[in-house]
Order: sequence, then C-alpha cells, then structure tokens
Amino acid sequence: MKTSLLYRFAKLWALAAILLMAQGCPYVDPEQEKIDNDPDYAAKDFLRSQYMDVFYYWRDKVIDQNATLKPYEYDIYDFFDKMLYSRDHWSWMCDKEEYISEETGVITGTWGVNLGQAIKYYQDYTIRIRYIYPGSPFEKYGITRGAALTKIDGKSVEDDAEGFTKEKLNYFQQNFYKSPQTFTFRLLDGSEVTFTESMATSLSTRPGLITRIIQPSEFPGLTAPVGYFLYLGFKANFLDDINQAMTTFHDAGIRNLIVDLRYNGGGDSRASQLLVDYLAPLSAVGKPYVIRKHNSYLASLDDSYSDAENTASVEGNNNSLTLDKLYFIVGSGSASASEMVMNGLKPYYGERQQMVGDTTYGKPNGMYVLMYPGSKSDYEAYNKGNFNSLQWVFLPICFYNENSRGDQIPETGFIPDLYRPDDLYHDFDLEESSINACLTHVATGRYPSKIPGTPRRVSWTKAGPQGAYQIEREEDRPNYGVYKVQKPVF
Repeated sequence: MKTSLLYRFAKLWALAAILLMAQGCPYVDPEQEKIDNDPDYAAKDFLRSQYMDVFYYWRDKVIDQNATLKPYEYDIYDFFDKMLYSRDHWSWMCDKEEYISEETGVITGTWGVNLGQAIKYYQDYTIRIRYIYPGSPFEKYGITRGAALTKIDGKSVEDDAEGFTKEKLNYFQQNFYKSPQTFTFRLLDGSEVTFTESMATSLSTRPGLITRIIQPSEFPGLTAPVGYFLYLGFKANFLDDINQAMTTFHDAGIRNLIVDLRYNGGGDSRASQLLVDYLAPLSAVGKPYVIRKHNSYLASLDDSYSDAENTASVEGNNNSLTLDKLYFIVGSGSASASEMVMNGLKPYYGERQQMVGDTTYGKPNGMYVLMYPGSKSDYEAYNKGNFNSLQWVFLPICFYNENSRGDQIPETGFIPDLYRPDDLYHDFDLEESSINACLTHVATGRYPSKIPGTPRRVSWTKAGPQGAYQIEREEDRPNYGVYKVQKPVF
C-alpha cells in the first residue's frame, strides 16, 4: 500500500514538472520555424500559387511536382529554377535593381562595349569590339567596332602565333573588368593605342544605335537611297528611337530598308508592335502578325487569354514605310521579339523579305512580366513607374507565338537566305560583309557569291580544339532572349 501511494505521488510530481516546463518553453514546430526564418518565403509562396500554378505554359506538367517543394529549402532563384519544366531553358527572374536598369537603359560600372570573337569562318579567337555605346570610356581613344584587344596591363590576350591559350582566357576573365585598368587595342587602320581608364560609374544606353541613309553615290549600282537601322533591343522606354529612325526613312522616301537585329535579344511587346506598324505593308493593316497561345487552364479560366483576345494586329501609322524590299541582318543574337517581328511580317512580304547573316537564336515563346509584391494596388503603382515596393520580377514562359499562317519560330532558329559570319573586321560600314551583301542585292538583284576575307587557320595544338576558349557572350546564356508583355495580373 505504501509503495503504491509513493508511486502515484511520484507520477503526479513528474506530470507537474512536465506542465511547468511546457509553460516555460512553449513547443515550436520545426517547419514553421524554417518558414518564419525565410525572408523570401511569402514571395516564393506567391510565385508558386499565383503565378506558376496559373500562367506557366507547362503548368499541367509541373503543378503536382511543384506542390511538394518546400520553399524554405532553396533561395528564391533556385526555387524558381526548381519549378521549371525540363524542356524550359528560357524562363528567368531578376531582382528590382536589374529590372529597373533594363527598363531605363542605365547601366553602372561598365566599359560600355560588347565583345566577341571572329571564330566562325575566320577561326580567329582574338577578342574584338562588336559594338560600343556613345559615352563609353573607350570612345575617346578611337575604339570602334572591330578594334582588337591585344593586351591587358601589358600582358598579351591576343590570338597570335602562340594561340589564344587557356591562360590568356583566364587572364582576360580575371582582369578585364578591373577598374582602373590599362588596355592596348589594335584599331581598324592597324595602329595601336594604349591607355589607362576607369569604368563609367553610370552610362545611359539607347537601343537605336545607328540610323543611316546610304546614298546612290556611296555604293555602285544603287539608284535610290537605302535605309540602315541598327537596333539593339525592344525597350518600351525608348520608343522614340524607333519613331525618329522610321520618320527619317519615311521623309527620305526609302523603298529598301536594312534592319540590323544581329545583337537584338528581344524585349517589350510595345516596342515590337511599334516597329511592325512602321514596317508592315499597307495591305497588312488590320491583319494579325502574332497570336499568343496560352495553357489550356488559363484560357478556360478567363476569356481574356483566349486566342481571339491575344491576337496582335498591324495598326499602321501616318509614317509607315512603303517598301520594295525589307532586309534583316541576323545572327545567334537575334532572339525572341526579333524573331517574332520577322516571323509576323513574312506572310505579308514573302520573298521581298530577306534574312542575311547567321542562324537566329530560336526562341518561339514569350513571357508576362509578373511582379512581387503583386496586388492590384502594387501593379497600379508599377504601371505609373513607381517601383518603391517592388522586390522581385518573374518572367516564366507563358505563351507560344504564331504568325497569321500558324507558323512558329523554329527552336533551332531561322536559317538566313544568305549565310554571312559576323564580320568583326569592319565597322558598321558599307564594306561590312552583311551590310555589303544586302546593298549588293538591292543594286543587282543578286547576292555576292564570295565572303570577303580569307579563313584564318589557327594552330589547334596551341589554341586547343575549336570553341574551347571562347569568351562568354550574352546569347550563350541559357535565359537569353525576351518577348515580354506587360499585363497586370491579380
């Protein structure tokens, strides 16, 4: 009896102790604690439930798998990538600063140049300027397209008799973006210039880089002026670049136009619409140039995402051009909105529309600009240019593009009517290979049969196998190419 009472008394004390401990140390759910400690959890949850589960083109293929993901196990970039369909190598996201820089065209800490190598056909790995923005720190030293970077701080990075070795590539990668830095360039006239310079702290870039009217006196066989427009990106904040260029061509009575999109990775639908309105023939006004195809769930959820509501038609304007021939200069950097413009106009021009250059990137789809926070009031602020509350911008693939004939952009890219490698040995002048080919076709009705220049054979024992030591270009990145539509979603 005594033992039994003692036992029960001990159990009561133990229970009381447990209750006292529970009151002092409340139970914490380990998973909830991870959620609370994740500063981007709300953004990830919103991304999945309000965007990917609704707008993503491959929604039905990933929705069940994505429901099992635990957002706190990944940073927000990895979480976004984790939710993508295996076939999707186009979707991407960015933070507030990157988005605003893209929209405004203002870049910070930059040399203001774009670099490349004349590897195709010429097999030359020397690093050259593809284009240079006005205001670049290099501009005052006479650096133009085609200038060859030969030395950084006195050390060779040129593809010379020694070859473009792995050591040279590594040295370039480690030192080119240091500021200040000493560079040596070989200019197009063969002279060399060495200078020490610092990066621009801020540089405003414009997509309409060159607008030019080529007169008959400048090129043999021309009987009328030809327009040339080098356009680097479809930016809605710079619609005047298109307006000014096309008005110049209209007022000059241009009947043949060369639109250089070789470095144009696409951009905003408002800019592509404007360019189409200027370029399309009068007979195409009111007719479709692109139809955006959505996932079946979205189309059934809301009529505004049906094919009928997502057909963009040619609107035209008072300064629309009347063209006999329209030439596009293209390459691996021609992507998305660039390809969409060419695909959309092709049914209305037929053989009068020509592509010259290299195979395009191959991006047949587009995305909505989906922002976080993403309430109705947030979007109202964003649409007025107020991005104070913006944290993240998501651009998942939301639709595929077709032209009026139902033709999609090939994922392998468009093959040009005339192949021409990117000619980095000339500025954007009349001797540049692709420009010269277009002008020859205008003048004679035929393309030149021979590519200017002689292929350069590199010693692979020194330089490595072809393609081994290429510098990274924008179009080499997996998320290159944009056709984005500003569409508020709630």
